[in-house]
Amino acid sequence: MTNFLNDPKICISNSSNFILENHPTNYRAGMADEKDAEDKLEKNVKRISKYQEQLYAQGKQSLLIIFQAMDAAGKDSTIENVMKGINPQGCHITSFKQPSKEELAHDFLWRCNKAIPEKGRIGIFNRSYYEEVLVCKVHENHILGQQIEGINSVEDINETFWQGRYDSINNFEKHLNKNGCRVVKFFLNVSKEEQKIRFLDRINNAEKNWKFSYGDIEERKLWDKYMAAYSAMITNTTNEINPWYIIPADNKWFMQYCVSEILKDTLKSLNPTFPILADNQMSLLSKAIIDLQNE
Repeated sequence: MTNFLNDPKICISNSSNFILENHPTNYRAGMADEKDAEDKLEKNVKRISKYQEQLYAQGKQSLLIIFQAMDAAGKDSTIENVMKGINPQGCHITSFKQPSKEELAHDFLWRCNKAIPEKGRIGIFNRSYYEEVLVCKVHENHILGQQIEGINSVEDINETFWQGRYDSINNFEKHLNKNGCRVVKFFLNVSKEEQKIRFLDRINNAEKNWKFSYGDIEERKLWDKYMAAYSAMITNTTNEINPWYIIPADNKWFMQYCVSEILKDTLKSLNPTFPILADNQMSLLSKAIIDLQNE
């Protein structure tokens, strides 16, 4: 079985040789059997559920899962199918939309920092603070609405500004790791051709019309700018501690299996265990048995 944590086509821990175009959107790691992938996904879902139960009981570590992707790459369906075995009490999903006035009055990490999972829990970000170096880099006028000292026009937004944001993100994730929160970052890498197919499916299928927004077509026209922004983001924010996982997204069945493998292996590496009770607590368990039996 492929270890995606070490697959150079999937795990990007060294940015020196990263080129997004070198990572095919239809890569399947030699797996051609969709049914086999679905069976392995189901097994992984059960193992993820078990590890999550231990993580929750132990209450010493947490896991933050970040999903970034172009529209129609499959973020929602991946979260639904991979995390379906998780106890809702131990998991929280946050979807970050256009920032509010309150959020704009703070630094760009503030609203995400509030949603970091507490110890024992899993947090999922459907989009994240990385939008600040993606959408905001493609649409630099968004930065002007953030009331940042020294940024008075688009001309003030230079590479030094973006490097500052990359540095802030790297330091933030380093801080999370030092404080018991493991960060796992997925970029679901869908091709422009496959996105077109999925958009047309949303338009032609009445049951999927609600998913379609014409604004997605406008953003699609900026595809090359987004690819450049993603390339720069991954280059500047991947490392051995917090690597980016580039998940081929043209085949949803492989994408979901691949994500499940990485999450299963990541949770396993945390080595979560059920707490061992102290002797006095074990004595109370024995006493509880006697009390219940004597009722």
